[in-house]
Amino acid sequence: MCTSFKKALLDGEMDFSSDTSQTYKIALYTSSATLDASTTAYSVTNEVSGTGYSAGGNTLTVVAPTTSGTTAFLDFDDTTWSTATITARGALIYQSGGSNPAVAVLDFGADKTSTAGDFQIQFPTADATNAIIRIA
Repeated sequence: MCTSFKKALLDGEMDFSSDTSQTYKIALYTSSATLDASTTAYSVTNEVSGTGYSAGGNTLTVVAPTTSGTTAFLDFDDTTWSTATITARGALIYQSGGSNPAVAVLDFGADKTSTAGDFQIQFPTADATNAIIRIA
C-alpha cells in the first residue's frame, strides 16, 4: 500500500463502500517505471502502450470491505484487457479523479506479456490473509 493512501484513509478521503462517486482504476507500467510505497498519484510516465490498452487503465469493481477477526480487508474483481498486445512489469491502483491519488503498487516480479490475447490481473482471495488490501 502506498503511504499516502494510508494517510488518506485516516483523513477520511477514500471510501470504498458508501461513496459511489469514487472510482478506482488500475494502470499498467513498464519496467522503467519507479513505483513503490512513496508513489502518491497516477502518472502517464512509463505507462504501457499498445493494442488493447488505453492510458489510465481499467476501472475496477470494488468487492465491499469486510472484516474477519481483527483484520479489515477489501478486494477488487479481476480485470482483463482483451485482445491486447502489451508488456507490463507492474501496476498502480488509484482513485480516479482530482489528483488521482495512489492506493497500491503491484510488482509482477518480471515482465508479463500478452500478444493479441487477454492480459488479466487476478486479485488474491478476498480474506483476512490474502486480500489485496488488508489492515490488521
